[in-house]
Amino acid sequence: MICQNCKAKEATVNITRFVGGKKEELHLCKDCAEKLLGGGDFLSFDFSLPDLLGTLLKPSLPFWEESRPPSLRCPKCGLSYEGFQEIGKLGCSECYKTFKSKLVPLLRRIHGNTRHGGKIPLRANEELARLKELERLKEELNEAIKREEYEKAAELRDKIREIEGKKV
Repeated sequence: MICQNCKAKEATVNITRFVGGKKEELHLCKDCAEKLLGGGDFLSFDFSLPDLLGTLLKPSLPFWEESRPPSLRCPKCGLSYEGFQEIGKLGCSECYKTFKSKLVPLLRRIHGNTRHGGKIPLRANEELARLKELERLKEELNEAIKREEYEKAAELRDKIREIEGKKV
């Protein structure tokens, strides 16, 4: 077998490693192996196997992280989801869009809802209660129509008209 580095001499050094369940092999001649190891007599085995693999193959991740999926990162500020978990703060407005699939369940678990309700000023309490009731009834009306419950839909329609007729 010919050296994969210089493609001239016979390969006498064979290195095998497994990355993501796939086997990778590197075949080198004695001279190329010595150069890649930083000099010295290669055949004296004055190196450790992790050093050899790290020098020759230069993995992008430590071997224990190679099977881990790439971290989700914000394209604007570069914050990773793991970074958010560590500091507990998002880096920019784009983070909300980037991490939405992970934030929605988190917010639901912490706050019980994903929609911010805020506080209601005392003087606006009655009007806001009326608007919320209207919104709820309209949603119920749409559901009743979808289920073809026309009698219930008619009752809900009448309630909506009654509430819309009352202005505070």
